[in-house]
Amino acid sequence: MNTPVIVTGTLSVLVLLCILSCGCTTTSLPAEEEQPSPANTGAVVEANNRFAWDLYHALETDEGNAGKNIFFSPHSISTALALTYEGAEGETADEIRSVLYFPENKSALREGYKALIAEVNRGDSAYTLRTANAIWAEKTHPFLPGYLSVAEDYYGAEVENLNFISAPEESRLTINGWVEDRTEEKIKNLIPAGAITSLTRLVITNAVYFKGTWVLQFDESLTTESAFTTAGGETVTVEMMQRTGEDARYNYTETETLQILKMPYEHDGTGSLSMLVLLPKENDIGVAEKALGAQELAEAIAEMEETRVDVYFPKFSLECDYMLTDTLPAMGMPTAFGPGADFSGLDGTRELFISDVIHKAFVEVNEEGTEAAAATAVVFGKGAAIEEDPVPVFRADHPFVFMIVDDEHDTVLFMGRVADPDAA
Repeated sequence: MNTPVIVTGTLSVLVLLCILSCGCTTTSLPAEEEQPSPANTGAVVEANNRFAWDLYHALETDEGNAGKNIFFSPHSISTALALTYEGAEGETADEIRSVLYFPENKSALREGYKALIAEVNRGDSAYTLRTANAIWAEKTHPFLPGYLSVAEDYYGAEVENLNFISAPEESRLTINGWVEDRTEEKIKNLIPAGAITSLTRLVITNAVYFKGTWVLQFDESLTTESAFTTAGGETVTVEMMQRTGEDARYNYTETETLQILKMPYEHDGTGSLSMLVLLPKENDIGVAEKALGAQELAEAIAEMEETRVDVYFPKFSLECDYMLTDTLPAMGMPTAFGPGADFSGLDGTRELFISDVIHKAFVEVNEEGTEAAAATAVVFGKGAAIEEDPVPVFRADHPFVFMIVDDEHDTVLFMGRVADPDAA
């Protein structure tokens, strides 16, 4: 029996729709004198990962997600919300910063994102990883030049003018087309019909895409039908990939309750990426979910060593979408979602607030690889001790948590759980 081989393609997109009434000012954003400073990717990476754990816990405790698969991109969401945060002031900014764990020093935030985006986009001949941001502005609306400059200079955002007032549907299609292009057409119709109206003034989009191949690939001829026990105790039949034998060597460790496996992707030396899988020893996905963000898990991962592992991993395809309009306020940023919001850093007025946050994600894992995509829309409206077996068996035949990680920066690009590989 053989071990799984995976090629990974991942994407995330975040969209901000800013809707306000007519009547706006042309006030300029106060200029900030920023001294050149070393790129602080560490602060941005830590913020992204802490937000990832929090958002995952918020999603998995939502009754609507009970027993369901979960998949999203914290990297995409946090990047888009960083662009949102750049336009926030006062209590609105404080709450967003607290929920997203952004550094108080905006220079550190900006330099961190600038460096991280450059690293993501530097290219590698063995895999594809890229990210993109865009600002779509109503062509008649005077946004603050300072805000647009920050978006361009530090986040690499493209700034485009659209006619939301007279052609909202055409504008929606244009933005959705941009999203599809950046996600290899895996995220379609991100912004649904009716979401953009003649009152829309701004849309912010972020996309991140990854596609790679496993260092240790799975032999398709060894894939067999196998039983998978869902979180609810139901048994479903899945296609189980396998990689075993002397060459099946992975970074691996165990705690009293978890098996932890890292499956690396091919790279040419510019930066490594991998899939990190947390598999409960018993069929209790809560064990893996409670470990997320815990110091014990970080210590266990740090102690991972390469060893022989017989790996059995299911093929799966997930499609997930989330309305985060209630989730994010519950996490601690309610002011941004009401008429008391202060996004005067966008246009000098206090007429904008977030009305909707939508996230869509897709991932497919098979012998040849993984392809994944995610998208988010934010709409602004007016008014464990290690026990090591000689040859561990990592049999993912029950729910598990997985992450696609940039190993160089320890950044969680995508994460989720497989509760039922047979469910779309």
